[in-house]
Amino acid sequence: MYGALRKENEQLRRREQQWEQREQQLEQERERLRQENEKLKRQLEEAQRANKRQAAPFSRGTRKQNPQTPGRKSGSAYGQRHSKAIPPKVDEVIAVPPPAQCECGGSLQVERIESQYQQEIVRTTFWRRFDIAICRCQKCHKRVQGRDPRQTSDALGAAAVQLGPDALALAVQMNKGLGMPHADVAAVLQDGFHLQVNRSTICRAVDRVARRGEPTWHALRDAARRSMVNGIDETGWNVDAQLRWLWVAVSEQVTFCDILPGRGFEQAASILGADYAGWLTHDGWQAYYKFLRAGHQSCVQHLLRRCEDLIKIASPAAARFPLKVQAVLQQALALRDRYHNHEISLHGLWTATGRLEVKLDQVLAHPGRDELNRRFAKHLLHERPYLFTFLYCPGLDATNNVSERAIRALIGARKNWGGNRTPRGARAQAVLTSILQSAKQQGKKPFDVLVELLCGRDPHKILNLVPLTPEVPLCSSLHPPPCCAVPDIVATGPSAGLAATPI
Repeated sequence: MYGALRKENEQLRRREQQWEQREQQLEQERERLRQENEKLKRQLEEAQRANKRQAAPFSRGTRKQNPQTPGRKSGSAYGQRHSKAIPPKVDEVIAVPPPAQCECGGSLQVERIESQYQQEIVRTTFWRRFDIAICRCQKCHKRVQGRDPRQTSDALGAAAVQLGPDALALAVQMNKGLGMPHADVAAVLQDGFHLQVNRSTICRAVDRVARRGEPTWHALRDAARRSMVNGIDETGWNVDAQLRWLWVAVSEQVTFCDILPGRGFEQAASILGADYAGWLTHDGWQAYYKFLRAGHQSCVQHLLRRCEDLIKIASPAAARFPLKVQAVLQQALALRDRYHNHEISLHGLWTATGRLEVKLDQVLAHPGRDELNRRFAKHLLHERPYLFTFLYCPGLDATNNVSERAIRALIGARKNWGGNRTPRGARAQAVLTSILQSAKQQGKKPFDVLVELLCGRDPHKILNLVPLTPEVPLCSSLHPPPCCAVPDIVATGPSAGLAATPI
C-alpha cells in the first residue's frame, strides 16, 4: 500500500514538473509574440507616418552617424563664388555719414567711400482715369464707346471704380498659381501695396479670368490629344464637400487639368479621347490600360518605392524577392543612361533589354511564400509588358514624374483651402491651372498671360499657348523591335519620319 502511494506521488510530481515546463514554454512564446506585436506596431506606425510625411522636419527616421555639415564649405571646398551684378542704373543715392566718434571715444577720419546697393519694392498705388468717348452710330443708331488696352471692363456708372489689370493679375496669380486663400491674397495686397481689396473682388476676378480663358483651355485639351507623349495622373479633390478627382495630362509643351466626378476610363477618355494613339506614362492605374491604341510605360519609380517599402518590413528570407526586383529595375535605368551617354548602340540596347526581361521573368516565377511578395509579383506580372517600353523607345520617360510634379503644385492649394466650394469654382481652378502651368512650361510669364486675358476684348480669343502642329515624339528610334507593343501612330508634318510605325 505504501509503495503504491509513493509511486503515485512520483507520477504526480513528474506531471507537475511537465506542466511547469509547459507553462514556461507558453510564457516564453507569449513574450515572443508580444515583442513581435510591438515590432509590427512600430513598423506600421512608421509606414503610415512616412506615407503622410510631406516635409523633412517631421521625419523620425534613424539619424546618420556622421551627417554632412550644412551650408557652404570653407576654404578651397567652397566652390565657385558668385555675386550679384552691380545695377547699371541707380534711382536713389543715400549718403551715409560716419558715426560721431569711435566706441573708445576717439575721433574718426574718413579714408574712403564704399558703395552698397539695395533693390527695393515700391509700396504704393496710383489712380488712373479713363475719359471715354461715348458715341452713337449715324447709320444703325447703336451706342459705341472707346476702349483703352489697359481697361479690363467696359462697365460705367456704379461699376466705374475698378482695379487695374496688374493688381487683378497679381491676385489671381497668388490664388491659383501659388495656392493662397482669398483672405491671404487680400492681406498681401493691403500690407504690401496699401490696396484695399475684398475677398469677393478677388473671387469675381478669378471667375472673370477663367471665363475668358475657357477657349484657350479647350484648345489646350485638343493639343494634349494631338501630343505624341502624355503623362497622366489624378488625385482627390473636394468640390462642395464632395469627393471629386483632379486629372492632369502633361505633354512636352502643354498641361491640361480638369476636375471630374470619378477616376475611371470615362473621365480619362474625356481628356485625351478614347481612341488616343500616342504614348502614355502613368502609375499603372487599371483605367489607363483601356486606351487600347496607346503605348504604355508604367512608372518604374513607383515600383522601386514599393520594393523599398517591402524590404523594410520583410524578414531576411522574404526580402530576397523585392531585392531581386529592385536590382533588375535599377539595371534597366542604368542601361538607359548608358545608351544616352553613347556607350552602347541601339541594337545593343535592345539586346540587353531582352536579357533583362528574361531575368525579370525568372525572378517573378519564384516569389516565395510571403503573401506581400505574392501580391507584388501578381502586380508585376500585370505590368510586365509595360515595364521596359522606355528602353525599346529611347527618350520616353521611365516614370510619370512630369504629371506628379504638375499635381504637386496643387497639393499646397488643397491643404490651404481644401478644394472648391462650387462646381463653377472648380471649373475656374481647372482652366487657370492649365493656362498658368502651360505658360511656365513654354517659358512664358504667367503674370503677362493673365494681364492679356484681363485686357482682351475678344471672348473667343485663344492665347499663344497652343502648339499649332503635333509635338515631335521623344522616341529617337524609327522602328522598335517586334516584341515592343507600339501604338498605331500616324504623324504629319516634320515629325512624320520619326513616328513609330504599327506592327
